[in-house]
Amino acid sequence: MVDEKLDMSQQCAPAAWKANCNLGCIQSSVASRSRQGILPLCSALLRPHLESCIQFWSPQHRKDMDLLEQIQRRAMKVIRGLEHLSCEKRLRELRLFSLGKRRLRGELRAAFQYLKGAYRKAGEGLFTRAWSDRTRGNGFKLKEGRFRLDIRSSLL
Repeated sequence: MVDEKLDMSQQCAPAAWKANCNLGCIQSSVASRSRQGILPLCSALLRPHLESCIQFWSPQHRKDMDLLEQIQRRAMKVIRGLEHLSCEKRLRELRLFSLGKRRLRGELRAAFQYLKGAYRKAGEGLFTRAWSDRTRGNGFKLKEGRFRLDIRSSLL
């Protein structure tokens, strides 16, 4: 869902609502609050809603990011023995990353795959590698491609 300003904020509210509903079901139906019981359920039932198509509609506003992060924080508080820890310590104890770090990791992975040629047809000409005869520096620098403005005339 995209509004007239190309803002993706409308996507966060339904995703947060679905994840919240699933978290409520987990809390009400699971008697055990152990890591072995809660973590697989959260990974299977919450994370897909919080991260669905995240590389496409990555939250741009702080309020949207906080909304999604809040659900992950609530889910981690459910686990017995971690209630007194801060959010960062809780995630570190569970060996998990915050949603922001997972988004960044996914974006970096997609950029690396694009550089290696995985999306040849879909993004052809969008970016090209900037070749240089210099021996120092990064060999994976990108140069922005030119967009075609006359694409509609070729369709007619």
